[in-house]
Amino acid sequence: MDSQLLSSELAENIVTTARTATGDSLRSVNYFTRSDFDQLYLREDLERDADLNTFVGHEWRGYRETQNAYQESELGQYKFTVRAFENGYLLRIAEDRRGVLITTDGLSMQSYEEIAEALKRLLRNAGD
Repeated sequence: MDSQLLSSELAENIVTTARTATGDSLRSVNYFTRSDFDQLYLREDLERDADLNTFVGHEWRGYRETQNAYQESELGQYKFTVRAFENGYLLRIAEDRRGVLITTDGLSMQSYEEIAEALKRLLRNAGD
């Protein structure tokens, strides 16, 4: 899928990183900013009827709220979020201006940690 928000090279690198780390468990990859989003990948067997506008908006607000709520926590700096659902899992990696949401079938927590670190590195190295 073509992206309007980032270079085709970065979009491809994000999808490739997610696919390499998750294999056939990857369901979708979404890149988002404060005001927009692009779906970069959707597995063939899934419907294209999700309300991504609401979904991504909630995750952006959730990121901001998490950053604010836990900034003084003894747990340390916020890294990423994993949400469990009946039919899959969501991994949110975000920074001040943008982020990536991927949905997967089940993976280990270690796998989510590795994916999050790889995607954060991609975003950091890409700059603005």
